[in-house]
Amino acid sequence: MEEKIQQLQAWIDESQYIVFFGGAGVSTESGIKDFRSTDGLYNQIYDYPPETILSHTFFTRKTEEFYRFYRDKMLCLDAKPNAAHLKLAELEAAGKLKAVITQNIDGLHQDAGSKEVLELHGSVLRNYCTKCGKFYGVEAITGSTGLPRCECGGLLKPDVVLYEEGLDEETLSRSVHHLRKADMLIIGGTSLVVYPAAGLVNYYNGRKLVLINKDPTSMDSRADLVLPGAIGEILGQIKV
Repeated sequence: MEEKIQQLQAWIDESQYIVFFGGAGVSTESGIKDFRSTDGLYNQIYDYPPETILSHTFFTRKTEEFYRFYRDKMLCLDAKPNAAHLKLAELEAAGKLKAVITQNIDGLHQDAGSKEVLELHGSVLRNYCTKCGKFYGVEAITGSTGLPRCECGGLLKPDVVLYEEGLDEETLSRSVHHLRKADMLIIGGTSLVVYPAAGLVNYYNGRKLVLINKDPTSMDSRADLVLPGAIGEILGQIKV
């Protein structure tokens, strides 16, 4: 493993356009659970699996139940950036890292200081009125009960991509732009099973593809370097 860390360090040192693509595993070290790994608590409190609740259809038809789950499970506002978030921000400040493409919706990359963060699935920190389009912060959800409403009376919706909804075209376009220009791609904390987001990595054509994940992924055989383990522990060893 030490040899792999040294290889990662060498590639980072020589690269000028690094892009990072990350998923839920980046934030688990900050205490945010991957809701897709359903635990017993969900089954005890909720009559539906998380994937069903976090769908466009469920939001439309059972909005109050959606918000009961959303307030309880999706707003981890006390979480702090971990070593992975901080190292990525440090790499960007040094001019090495050009973009963070994330499937996460927690805003921790920005909290750590990253500037070019492309949120494929949106953010829990933003909400908008489905009637007039006005945007609200997360306090509009945490400071309300039942159905959160805009001052115009419209229903507020979290600015997150629910199941059955498409990704933002501008975010996709910017992600593809960075991936095509990258001379190094680091993929971390993702099982690469959530599409279409996971398919974006196919736009990278460079020769330094690095995978950091606790479990094997379908792309391990294509990677130039695979580091099994917690991404914060691994990136935390990198010197900038």
